[in-house]
Amino acid sequence: MVKFDHRQKGTPEDEWLTAPRWQEVPALTLSDFRRLVVVSAHPDDESLGAGGLMAHATHLGVPVHLVVATNGEASHPGSPTTSPEEIALLRRSEVLKAVQMVAPFATVDFLDLPDGALGQHASELAAHLESLELAEGTLIVAPWRHDRHGDHEVAGAVAARVARARGAQLLEYPVWMWHWAQPSDEDVPWSRFVTLALERDERSAKDMAISAHESQNAPLSDAAGDERLLSEEFHEYFSRPFEVFITPVGSRTLTREFFDDFYSGSEDPWGFETRWYEIRKRALTVASLPRPLFASALEVGCSIGVLTAELAGRCAEIIATDIAEQPLSRARTRLIEQAHVTVVRADTPIEWPAGTFDLVVISEVAYYWSPEDLQVALEHIEASLTDDGVIVACHWRHPVEGYPETGDDVHAALRAHPAFEVLSEHREEDFLLDVLVRPPARSVARETGLLGHDA
Repeated sequence: MVKFDHRQKGTPEDEWLTAPRWQEVPALTLSDFRRLVVVSAHPDDESLGAGGLMAHATHLGVPVHLVVATNGEASHPGSPTTSPEEIALLRRSEVLKAVQMVAPFATVDFLDLPDGALGQHASELAAHLESLELAEGTLIVAPWRHDRHGDHEVAGAVAARVARARGAQLLEYPVWMWHWAQPSDEDVPWSRFVTLALERDERSAKDMAISAHESQNAPLSDAAGDERLLSEEFHEYFSRPFEVFITPVGSRTLTREFFDDFYSGSEDPWGFETRWYEIRKRALTVASLPRPLFASALEVGCSIGVLTAELAGRCAEIIATDIAEQPLSRARTRLIEQAHVTVVRADTPIEWPAGTFDLVVISEVAYYWSPEDLQVALEHIEASLTDDGVIVACHWRHPVEGYPETGDDVHAALRAHPAFEVLSEHREEDFLLDVLVRPPARSVARETGLLGHDA
């Protein structure tokens, strides 16, 4: 499914090049780079999005392996002169010519999956990628998962899953985003952009590779239905002295796109409702609350609202937030009869609910934040926590590829903050559960008079 019209005028390249946010975009650092695997949904995607990188890898002596998922036979569905089978053969020959320009020693795999229906054959693409030698030092580059072309999105999503499972590095390249998006759109992932500067010969090789796709750059004939697909204006996006790639995650805070992808196809991907591990951990979290009742609570990262529902019986008011709309929809349904619970979408920690809270719950969320954003969150918590306020933090301890922080890092930052003091702690191999308050910390026995405040 294509969610834009390529025939319409796209965003002028000048608007992209003069966007101020380029100043924030770092250069791509290729560490431990021993093999390049390029995934292309259609012939020409690889030349447009990663032709310069392929040339760069070749100059470094790094082997290049290209996987072409479809033959692009649906590019001219109304052609009166050329059948889909003929277009497929034409485009296969074009991609082989293009690869000779940027990576003449590359291995090229044609999977012959149907153009426009890659979503129905994602398992075949995944199986092929998993069959490759994805040893340490492999970099996989694939179309961006939010390029608004169904085949691009599937190719990107499959590559991302395989890269995570096999421990390969991953970059995604946008193709159609430059056409349909504006630089100021919130859908443009500026914070995850990296750029690869291209040498003159690498730019020249890329230009020749793009030109090799003649069926897309020129009309098949003068007949209606055989029109040129890629305009001169579109080509300008790919004539830059650099290429743009999108990092999945890493040192930066995970974005809404990550969670939208994660929740896609699953209503409860973490098993909050069914896994004994989650049920037990949630019971320990609720049991750790040092008071029976709280006036105003904030739960950051509520997901589908399972913990929220248990907190609701201990709080007069709750604001529960999450970055993704899909889990929030389930949370609202779950909590529909709890009038004192407000469920809102917020891109924390940049967006933070107004007000003060005597309970702030941060469960399995803070390791998604970069170290800088974690400090921002701590500042928000300090500013919004009442004098008698309580912080409950619970996080998985094992490292997860792509998460900016670990649970141990998060809790170390909380404990190191001068405005907070540990009231209680629970430590297991799998998770940490800390309760923090403003100093001085007083035990439940002291606060309830069993020991006396001065004992």
